[in-house]
Amino acid sequence: MKFCLVDRITSLVPSQSITTIKHVSLAEEYLQDHFPGFSVLPGVMMVECLVQSCAWLSRVTDDFRYSAILLKQAKAVKFNSFLKPGQTLEVTAIMKSANDDSAEFQASGTVDGKSAVSAKLTLSKQNLAAHNVRMTDNDARMVTAMKELYEQIKVVQ
Repeated sequence: MKFCLVDRITSLVPSQSITTIKHVSLAEEYLQDHFPGFSVLPGVMMVECLVQSCAWLSRVTDDFRYSAILLKQAKAVKFNSFLKPGQTLEVTAIMKSANDDSAEFQASGTVDGKSAVSAKLTLSKQNLAAHNVRMTDNDARMVTAMKELYEQIKVVQ
């Protein structure tokens, strides 16, 4: 993950559901160009918020067993409103099914209680070493980095 669009995990029930938040700030560089004079979070970034939220649920459910969790498929993606700087996207995702290779989710994002984005997502789960044994150290580094990031953004109980 090159950048984290999940600012905080507010609830997480392994194998079931997750709720996260993403605060949109005018300081985010990509907002300057999208659209000039009418800054909004790009739709692809809204979907990425959903994907990253689902990935956190998958990681915790699988006890960080996989180093790479990637979007495999997005279906029924719907955009219902813009997300402007100063607003917060609240993402809720429900895990519909999971196996050793992938997991399926129903995810949605709301702003002030109103629907902003929704999608059915399938994420693939893998370790780099499964394709190249020389990547075992990379897997370990990636898992460690994800565990450290999780400690920063997880809900405090």
